[in-house]
Amino acid sequence: MAGAADDDCSAIGTYASAGAQFGLTLLWMAPVTFPMMFSVVYLSSKLGQVTGKGLFQVIREHYPKWLLWPVLIGVLVGNTIEAAADIAGMAACLNIFVPIPPLLIAIAIAVIILLLQMFGSYSLIRNVFRWLALSLFAYVGSAALTRPAPAEILRGTFLPHIELTKDYLSILVAIIGTTLSAYLYTWQSNVEVEEKIAAGKTSTAERRGASDADLARSQRDIVVGMAFSNIIMYFIILSTGATLHQVGHNNIENAAQAAEALRPLAGGGAAVLFATGVIAVGFLAVPVMTTGAAYDLTQAIGWKSSLHAKPREAKAFYGLIAGFTAIATVLNGLGFNPMKALVYAGIVQGFSTPPLLLLIVLLTNDRDLMGDKTNGFWLNLLSWVAVAVIFAASIGLVGSWLL
Repeated sequence: MAGAADDDCSAIGTYASAGAQFGLTLLWMAPVTFPMMFSVVYLSSKLGQVTGKGLFQVIREHYPKWLLWPVLIGVLVGNTIEAAADIAGMAACLNIFVPIPPLLIAIAIAVIILLLQMFGSYSLIRNVFRWLALSLFAYVGSAALTRPAPAEILRGTFLPHIELTKDYLSILVAIIGTTLSAYLYTWQSNVEVEEKIAAGKTSTAERRGASDADLARSQRDIVVGMAFSNIIMYFIILSTGATLHQVGHNNIENAAQAAEALRPLAGGGAAVLFATGVIAVGFLAVPVMTTGAAYDLTQAIGWKSSLHAKPREAKAFYGLIAGFTAIATVLNGLGFNPMKALVYAGIVQGFSTPPLLLLIVLLTNDRDLMGDKTNGFWLNLLSWVAVAVIFAASIGLVGSWLL
């Protein structure tokens, strides 16, 4: 589920923009980011399993407020902007099929998502998400219909290409920001806690601890999930790079235009598949972002937060879910460009993620917290590489702006 949520509308928009602007020269980002994606999501999963707590509850208990709140605010801003951009992307694509003003569609989408979160059980939400994840295979079909040149695919996949320009560095940071999004870590740690609650472990003491078999099972699940996410990323860049870039459609104004532009180049089937994927995955990703933001804030304050609780039992938690959803919806009435907002949201995540990722690595190496479940050599190596890469990407982007 986390892997599918990582390919949200923001990610789809970012990858589509990357393909349209730079063709197939960014395909190499998929295999390069995969090990980093696995390591950071697994660390968050392990932290949730071993401590029995969500990520921001652990941070609140182990770090001072002056460090907690700046990191939290960055995550909340990133989640909210990305949720708003995702709703806008969904509305733009639905507008292809339904002749209703996009703002009204956005409001309807927000209401449906909020009702699911408020009145659906955790099991229902989990099962709905699993079925929606299958929609991402639409991008494999869309790429196949574009009939890209095999030689260009191989060159773009195995020969990394980097340009020291603001536009190129911006899209690199956006790709890294969306593949290593902060909401992904916090959601994964909270999912582990919710799964333990579903198994009847309602207190923190009951949830604390994880066997080697539990962690090994999580490793396998996360490898599959991140591989799935990475493959979808690859095929989105492939489908837009082999079509839009080739004919000069380098600047995509909105999600609907990306789908419509594919129609004359790759056929109506590719366009419909592309738009359908944006719509379906949005219903998966937006609740992850708004609920994730509510988890983070309530844990930082010390309030109750669980999807197993009824709204009357965790009023603040569900109130925050409604609040973040409302803010994301209101942002859609301000007239921003949906596709550009998707890329900007990825860049915001690119800046808010580095400090949070650093804290996760430090926490999962703390023996007082993790006992004998601290990170091994290879996991630490992958994790520190991910930290270094995302810090370097953000610094590189700032440098390109200054120069």
